[in-house]
Amino acid sequence: MTTWKAVCRLDDIPVTGARRVVRPEGDPVAVFRNAEDQVFALLDRCPHRGGPLSQGIVFGRSVACPLHNWTIGLDSGCAQAPDEGCTPSFSVKVEAVQVYLDLDELRTVAVDAVKDAA
Repeated sequence: MTTWKAVCRLDDIPVTGARRVVRPEGDPVAVFRNAEDQVFALLDRCPHRGGPLSQGIVFGRSVACPLHNWTIGLDSGCAQAPDEGCTPSFSVKVEAVQVYLDLDELRTVAVDAVKDAA
């Protein structure tokens, strides 16, 4: 059974923007909100050079990395071709106005990721 952790309210995430969720271990998680109020969560690291995806531009169901403009799918965490690579995605749910992330994933997913040089 999934244990959900409340991380913010929906209106704490800017429309077509992101909010960072700091974890005790590992890189933060970026929680994104698109223009249709859909919410997604990815590790806050581009698979290319580790750029902070939370600082990227959200459009549709994608985010553009602020370092090298790679397009990353918000639902999968994968780069759009011809670029290659994926960043981990996290389960997210919204109930009423509260945004939740899977607590087990927050504790375990990519906590030992090695940072690349930007």
